[in-house]
Amino acid sequence: MTQELEKLLSQLTQPDNEVIQQATVQLKQAFKDPGIIPALCAIIGGSQSPQIRQTATVMLRLRVKKHWKKISPNDRESLKAGVLQTFMQETEHTVRHSLSQLCSVMVKHETPDRWPALLQLLSQATKSQNPHERQVGLLLLAKVVESNPESFKPHYHQLLMLLSTVLEDLDNPTALFYGISTITALTPYTGSEEMNQMRSMIPNLITAFRPLIKSNQDQASEAMEVFNELMESEVSIIVPHVAAIVSFCLEVGADTTLISSLRIKALSCLIFLIRLKSKVVIKQKLLNPILQSIFPVLTATPPPGEEDPEDQEDSDDEDHDSPKHVAAQIIDTMALHMPPEKLFQQLMPLTRAALSSEDPYQRKGGLMCLAVLAEGCAEHIRTKMLPSLLQTVCQSLSDNNQVVRSAALFALGQFSEHLQPDISKYCAELMPLLLQYLSCLNETKTVHVTKAFYALENFMENLGSDIEPYLSHLMETMLTTLNTAESLRIKELAVSAIGAIANAAKELLVPYFSPVIENLKGYLTATTEEMRSLQTQALDTLSVLARTIGKDVFSPLAAECVRLGLNLTDNIDDPDIRRCTYSLYSAVSMISPESLTPHLTNITTVMVLALKSNDGITAHVEEDKTFVLLDDEDDDEEEHEEKDVSDFMGDDSEADIKDISQFTVENAYMNEKEDACEALGEIALHTGAAFQPFMESCFQQVYELREHAHEDVRKAAMAAMGNFCLSQHKVWKENPTEVNLQALQKLLDLVLPNLFEAVKTDGERQVVMGVLDTINSVVKSCKEEVFKNPTRLNEVCTTISDVLKKKTACQDGGCDDAEDEEAEFDAMLLEYAGEGIPLVAAAVPADAFAPFLNDLLPTLLNKTKSTCTVADRSFSVGTIAELLAALAKVPGGQRLAGRLSNRLFPVLVTGTKDPDDEVRNNSVYAMGCLAEAAGPIVVSDYPTMLSVLSKLLTKETSLLVRDNLCGALCRMIIGNADAVPLEQVFPALVAGLPLKEDLNENKTVYNCLALLYSKNPAMIVQHMKPIVASSSLVLGHKDTDEETRSAVVLLLRQLLQQHSADFHTAVTALPAENQAKLGSAISSS
Repeated sequence: MTQELEKLLSQLTQPDNEVIQQATVQLKQAFKDPGIIPALCAIIGGSQSPQIRQTATVMLRLRVKKHWKKISPNDRESLKAGVLQTFMQETEHTVRHSLSQLCSVMVKHETPDRWPALLQLLSQATKSQNPHERQVGLLLLAKVVESNPESFKPHYHQLLMLLSTVLEDLDNPTALFYGISTITALTPYTGSEEMNQMRSMIPNLITAFRPLIKSNQDQASEAMEVFNELMESEVSIIVPHVAAIVSFCLEVGADTTLISSLRIKALSCLIFLIRLKSKVVIKQKLLNPILQSIFPVLTATPPPGEEDPEDQEDSDDEDHDSPKHVAAQIIDTMALHMPPEKLFQQLMPLTRAALSSEDPYQRKGGLMCLAVLAEGCAEHIRTKMLPSLLQTVCQSLSDNNQVVRSAALFALGQFSEHLQPDISKYCAELMPLLLQYLSCLNETKTVHVTKAFYALENFMENLGSDIEPYLSHLMETMLTTLNTAESLRIKELAVSAIGAIANAAKELLVPYFSPVIENLKGYLTATTEEMRSLQTQALDTLSVLARTIGKDVFSPLAAECVRLGLNLTDNIDDPDIRRCTYSLYSAVSMISPESLTPHLTNITTVMVLALKSNDGITAHVEEDKTFVLLDDEDDDEEEHEEKDVSDFMGDDSEADIKDISQFTVENAYMNEKEDACEALGEIALHTGAAFQPFMESCFQQVYELREHAHEDVRKAAMAAMGNFCLSQHKVWKENPTEVNLQALQKLLDLVLPNLFEAVKTDGERQVVMGVLDTINSVVKSCKEEVFKNPTRLNEVCTTISDVLKKKTACQDGGCDDAEDEEAEFDAMLLEYAGEGIPLVAAAVPADAFAPFLNDLLPTLLNKTKSTCTVADRSFSVGTIAELLAALAKVPGGQRLAGRLSNRLFPVLVTGTKDPDDEVRNNSVYAMGCLAEAAGPIVVSDYPTMLSVLSKLLTKETSLLVRDNLCGALCRMIIGNADAVPLEQVFPALVAGLPLKEDLNENKTVYNCLALLYSKNPAMIVQHMKPIVASSSLVLGHKDTDEETRSAVVLLLRQLLQQHSADFHTAVTALPAENQAKLGSAISSS
């Protein structure tokens, strides 16, 4: 049989399909013969052709993988002995590699302890005096351990001793590579007992890389993964050696003689380290050495005649992976994970020197540095550096080198995205500059035009009504571009810009709605592939218009939009198209849910399929799959035979996960899953009862993604789970049956524990912030229903406490220094947790919350100290204010607020003297909330409160703070009017009306005026003119909400009915326009 089998295997290598097909049929029959295994073994050990030996090894491995239990005990033992002997005798590397994989499959079935000959061979070969034998033994060791690391756990101590010796074999780089590969495989499974061994190996591990780099840079690049694995699995192993690892990675990353992939891998290790242990990097004084080494990489001039990838006209839109790009990412990661003061102190001298250089690539590097700082250090830049940095960026827009101008545009786009609202205050300077710049561009320079649109879009998007003076010019420019531009890419940029304009302008865009829609319709109905990107952008902009232009304007198009989306997904298989239709459906559900409900079956079916799909995930199998034979000898049914033949031709759909060396994930499919989750949650929320038939199937698929490897997907999944809870709560509120209540409780009991666990265990701050936001939304909307479960209050408060005390997986405990400065994103995480405190206080009786508040309050009070950042002080005092406001409305709240007053009042008094407007504002607001919540209990503090507020009122220049001073005085009156000397206070209060900036406080003001009118009408009548005058302005303001409007109208009607002469006198003193608005409001029902 051996000779016949070898002949058939040789036919598989012939360049003749007919011969291959005939051999396939015959091989399938041959594999039903019990003698197939001895025959394959004989060929592996005896064939003269390496290719045939290789093919036989692959087939035997697949046979063993699937049918080990069907192999007779004698054949198993002879196979175990024979494969080891053959492995050591084999001279061809490719065959030896396949034999090592065969061994790794056999170890899965026969653990190392049941295959002592394997352990013996590994021990002998890896300790051999012959360098080649050591290489071969270490290859086998690497493969069997990579495939089955846990089964070797009893032998870890001996293996680590062996590997420690291997790392000293500096003259044998191949052995070093296999040794490092084995360490990488073992690391995730090592425990505390191996910690010291692992730690002691690090210096030799670093040393071992040098000969490996000289010998084989590709292998060295692959082996660098060991550092990431060590950091991710047990970062304490590397902490004593952080300086050495950083020094080595910088040396490799800065060496321009090495291949890019190796330099990128070394620099990426630094990103990983900074993300995990930024405080250790700072404490060991490694920040400056890192910056000194990576800045030359960031500012390097490309080789003569070349450009950086992001500056090339023929470059695609994908991320450009280069050492320069990774150097920028390192600074970006520092900004996200390090205190701004410490980072800027070291970084700005380098940046300023680069910006003032004669070398354009130095200037570009300086601008790139400023750009990537914007997200992580937003508060620091906004409050301390924005004018000077913005001036630098704007001046660079007129640089004589396009490379520098492009970097300036990118920086301006980043500033516009992350430095709101402060940067929008420069609208008068920046909008003309950007529009002028755009008008002078050469449309053929598409890459540069793209950057200009990026800057303009990001700046416009957040302007709100401030965009109005530029709206006509902008829309004329964009519509002209759509009608005249030859480049589809330029049209796409204009369509995207219209979406950004809509986000700012909202209903101001109505006059341009028709021509915009006419243009979009032309793109949306296109069928050619070249139009796909423009079509996708048109869908995206259509969704923005649906959300912003106004319900009355867009609703007539809602049903047509849904049909358009369904038609596109029926006819075009494209994840970006589908993703944009999900967003469109979500937008339609907000303004016209009735247009969506008839199509929910089709819509949810498409989205659920997207959530289930594995499209876009490609498994890379190490083996050459041309010679795969799935030989299900006992499956004689026709369907299995067909499958055997197709798999034989190379489609091994059941490739074992251990054979997969890596996965490639296409971002478009991950984005589709993310958007599908978000859209399903929003659609469920807005369609309410109509979504109920689809709730279970949609929830199940979203729930499956809560631990997805991609952080954006799992964040979106958990946000959707929260929205499903809100949807179910809405259904119960509208139809309060027992069945609906039970469904809500069941959903809360399933969702909330998963959210709490994610906060505790997820390693990504952005995910945890999103999950905390979701928890807050559920508590805010569902209130007491959340706490029907008796353990829930403890779970919620423990989750908040864990974040505030930095006990979660995504928080770097670092050096355990309580006074350590924080990265801005670390502080932001605490804010998300802190926002939950007043929400919980508003949802449960005060006596139940009090014990938990005792645990949470000290952390908040610690952040009110003058040494804390402005953001910390503002957040902590603001949270205390909202907490007191919540206590004013719950049973037992007055008693609890009174008990807290001794601890809180001194903090608030100090806060009113803070140099920052926002901190003063929050302190004043909190003082008013304390007076309102505690009422008579804090009457002894009223004289001090009045003194503090009066002094501040005489010198305060911030309109926002002045508004809240009026609000605080009103809250004091509401809390205990008898304790306020109204003769002195009330005129000062009236003089502060109308409110200028904090219009929300109008509710408090008019509640106070109504209370005073019921107790002392003469006082109100005495100040009739200013009260009526300010009321007319409140009623005429477009941002006044209905609740406030109703309170104003109620008071005015009482004044009209009971003091008509004084009222008419006050009204006639108003401008005619104000008189008309006031009269209309009073007379309307």
